[in-house]
Amino acid sequence: MALREIHLLGSPVLRQTAAEIAVVDDETRTFIDDLFETMDAAEGVGLAANQVGVARRVAVIDADGQRFVMVNPRIAQASGRDKAEEGCLSIPEVYAEVTRASRITLEALDRDGQPFTMEAEGLVARAIQHELDHLDGILFLDHLSPLKRQVLVARYKREHRGEGLTRSVAPPSSTPS
Repeated sequence: MALREIHLLGSPVLRQTAAEIAVVDDETRTFIDDLFETMDAAEGVGLAANQVGVARRVAVIDADGQRFVMVNPRIAQASGRDKAEEGCLSIPEVYAEVTRASRITLEALDRDGQPFTMEAEGLVARAIQHELDHLDGILFLDHLSPLKRQVLVARYKREHRGEGLTRSVAPPSSTPS
């Protein structure tokens, strides 16, 4: 396993549509392990491949006690509406309220390439939708009004001027503080 650099707002890969994965093989499983390790080190609840510079349709989630991978995911059904605050590992320190479906049905492949279907609601449903957006080159900011998006992007660029388009994460400390 290896920690990957997280791509930040402005990195072109964040706007790419990720390619489907033809076969889930050992290379894919190693990449999935890297995604989990990177997400854990960054203290996130989800991470999509685009966010580590790889435009492939795979993302990981760890929310509300559910930890899983989604390969070639798609939302088969969505219902309800829920508005809640979101943030993103690729846009640190920026948060905004986003409206998403409150309940979804996910169809995807697992780490062994086996298809699965999953019903989700609450934070898990929100995280799945957020990560699927990443795989389609969409950021949570794109769900905001143009004015709100412009204000948040300008603030982010001002506060992170000169920091580059990627950031490293460190493994969680094993010593208590």
